[in-house]
Amino acid sequence: MKRALLLCISYGLLGLHGVAQQPNAAAKPGTAHHRSTAQPAPSAEASWAALMEGNKRFVAGKPKARDLVGLRGSLAKSQHPNVVVLTCSDSRVAPEVLFDQSLGDLFVVRSAGNIADAIGVGSIEYAVEHLGSSVLVILGHTKCGAVTAACSKEKMPTPNLQAIVDKIDPAVSRAGQSGKGDALIEAAIKENVHQSAKDVLASSEVLRHFAEQGKLTLFEAEYQLDTGEVIRLDAGRK
Repeated sequence: MKRALLLCISYGLLGLHGVAQQPNAAAKPGTAHHRSTAQPAPSAEASWAALMEGNKRFVAGKPKARDLVGLRGSLAKSQHPNVVVLTCSDSRVAPEVLFDQSLGDLFVVRSAGNIADAIGVGSIEYAVEHLGSSVLVILGHTKCGAVTAACSKEKMPTPNLQAIVDKIDPAVSRAGQSGKGDALIEAAIKENVHQSAKDVLASSEVLRHFAEQGKLTLFEAEYQLDTGEVIRLDAGRK
């Protein structure tokens, strides 16, 4: 099926009636639908630097003061997040908080173990293709329960939980030479971030297209539960 038809169907299912009124919009992959009226997107490295500055504020306990009431009103009709974050559902890992961002800044997709399943990838496609997001951060975290469960090699009590650990198993296998116990879990957490980044692109023609065109940049990172710091993992990694 041609991408244009696929995207038109996707947007129709999401109730995006405005796209139906613009038949040429989906026929041009890489066109950020809102950029004609919004400010040009910052570079990928500038976006990452802004996230790191926010993380420094979070670690120091000095978040920015924001007019959330006014911001809420300005965002009521549209959103223009430049950054997508795929991260774990863990209650201690809230991207808007740990990056000291606000309403409308991040398009967040969360699942146990920050795995990239079909629903998560579809959500990322929506942000990139329709909202014009150009940065994707894959964010794991220390002491991840989902990765720990996968490292245990025990059978999960339900098929749904088993599906999560099955998705993480390849990362555990690659981390297998890193020792046992906590050392294995930490190595597997990092490998799982890398695995999720690969899975996102492998399972999406749309996202591969944007990445190949230089319109989508991926960053891999790990959040440290004890210090609050976010550490980049992909720098220099192929």
